[in-house]
Amino acid sequence: MDVETHQAVFQWVLQVLAEKKLLKGTTIGVDATTLEANAALRSIVRRDTGERYDEFLMRLAKESGIETPTREQLAKLDRMRPKKGSNDDWTHPHDPDARITKMKDGRTHLAHKAEHAVDMETGAIVAVTLHGADAGDTATIPETVAEAGERITGVVADTNGAEVVKHVSTDGPCEVVTDKGYHSRAVVSELTEWGLRTYCSEPNRGRQQWRGQQREQQAVYANRRRIRGERGLRLLRQRGEKLERWNQHLYDRGGMRRLHLRGRENILKRLVVHSGAANLGLLMRKLFGKGTPRGLAGTLPAIFSAACASIRLWFVTATLVRRFGDSMASAQTAKMISVAA
Repeated sequence: MDVETHQAVFQWVLQVLAEKKLLKGTTIGVDATTLEANAALRSIVRRDTGERYDEFLMRLAKESGIETPTREQLAKLDRMRPKKGSNDDWTHPHDPDARITKMKDGRTHLAHKAEHAVDMETGAIVAVTLHGADAGDTATIPETVAEAGERITGVVADTNGAEVVKHVSTDGPCEVVTDKGYHSRAVVSELTEWGLRTYCSEPNRGRQQWRGQQREQQAVYANRRRIRGERGLRLLRQRGEKLERWNQHLYDRGGMRRLHLRGRENILKRLVVHSGAANLGLLMRKLFGKGTPRGLAGTLPAIFSAACASIRLWFVTATLVRRFGDSMASAQTAKMISVAA
């Protein structure tokens, strides 16, 4: 099935959440993480010549005058080269969308970048996008925020019930919460032009020059005032609960940190279905008190025992009614309930 079908299923799940009042769409938080690609660095090839890495080093050694280079000589030659892992020069033949990047644990690997927008009031995942791992956060956030706005307004447009429109933002998100990796003059100014209030953590850059950038200065100063206020501090504290928790739940515990798929479309399909299932967990938690099937299975024995107790009490009450009448049966039943309690 194509990507559009998976996106339609994800949109349908959002509509179900909106009907159960689990989607607000007023304040969204944006966060990203890297996913290890199903491709090895030793298999990368040159974009211009198609050479493998060892073949490229052999050619460099011969051009430098070493006819039969040893492994130590090749390693020394490789250490002396600048920008030896540039994505402009190297690619993987079976997964060209993967990019060479440094993972969070310090390892260099081929990876992809997943970015998601989360409703800060309910915790529902509103949008999921996939980018190259070498793309910066400031370059990918506009696409994620725009997709989140389209999905929220699409929920309102596709739902005919008036009750949904009352608690879901009809104009899309009004506030965006991010960490300091997304903060820049261009991003804060662009989101402000879109009519959004930003709550972006600002890194300590020291004294800055604003000559000829009055618009950017006003946007950055307004964002600084908001994040220092009571509401801004509360929203920034909620990032660990509403944003980082999904990284642990989807990618670490959910088995998506190490991908087993290749190609951007295939990975995006899996991410969309994964996120839609996580949203259904919110619905299960509201309906049954448990967010996962395993958690629900643990409560089934208690539900079965409670049902058996209710059936037993009903039979005892019916027997007492036949023997002693309604008044006596009510008294005896009340006595049994108090003893059981």
